[in-house]
Amino acid sequence: MTDIQTLLKTAIRAVVAGGKEIMTVYNHFDGHVEYKADNSPLTIADKNADKIIKSILDLTGIPILSEEGKNIPYDERKAWAYFWLVDPLDGTKEFIKRNDEFTVNIALIHKNKPVAGVVLLPVKKELYLANATIPEAYVCKLETLDTPPSVDFIHNHTTKLPIPKKDTVYKVVGSRSHMNDETLQYINKLKKEHPNIDIVSAGSSLKICLVAHGKADIYPRFGPTMEWDTAAGHAIVLGAGRQIVKPDDTSLVYNKEDLHNPYFIVK
Repeated sequence: MTDIQTLLKTAIRAVVAGGKEIMTVYNHFDGHVEYKADNSPLTIADKNADKIIKSILDLTGIPILSEEGKNIPYDERKAWAYFWLVDPLDGTKEFIKRNDEFTVNIALIHKNKPVAGVVLLPVKKELYLANATIPEAYVCKLETLDTPPSVDFIHNHTTKLPIPKKDTVYKVVGSRSHMNDETLQYINKLKKEHPNIDIVSAGSSLKICLVAHGKADIYPRFGPTMEWDTAAGHAIVLGAGRQIVKPDDTSLVYNKEDLHNPYFIVK
């Protein structure tokens, strides 16, 4: 039987190591950006983080599907019972803009569903972690990215999610970089149901974590995303007792032949 808790500890080691690599570049970023075939940006931070994360996750013997190594044939990966789904730097645009709202995402997928996940905000040293099989999710403020946190530190410095809101404002998460007409129309419908409503802007998978955290009520995403953009956040949401569903109210699934996500709602 797979020990999810042990694998979660490995994921924490990997995400912190990836975050450290990213901050090394971020603190001395010279603005150099490459562009992938789909015209999305790529920095040396993405590459460095991907390399060190894989070196740690490889020790588990579980296959890895990463944004920076996504060209694994479906005929090979469809047989995977478990695999790691990694985005070494989610929010490269946020990284380039230097608004600090980028994350490192690692999820453990079992039979097309996220069973564990970690999301790190390197600048804030804020770590979200979840075992979705229990389900439990937590947020933790790290002291440093130089070394992974000990089990005792995690145990003594985590707060269980969700944290109840102290106000009655209905909060909707929107994207800093992507807000299309369909999303605006959906938000306008919500305004009719919730007169006291506020839009919370954020970048990367932090948008998903805000709902799991309890800082927001809903996050509609009617725009393009990939599986590695959502998987770790999805695990955090499930651990916190929330959900990510398609507009027809069915759940997102992972390791599809086409790795694009459909539209979804976090609630």
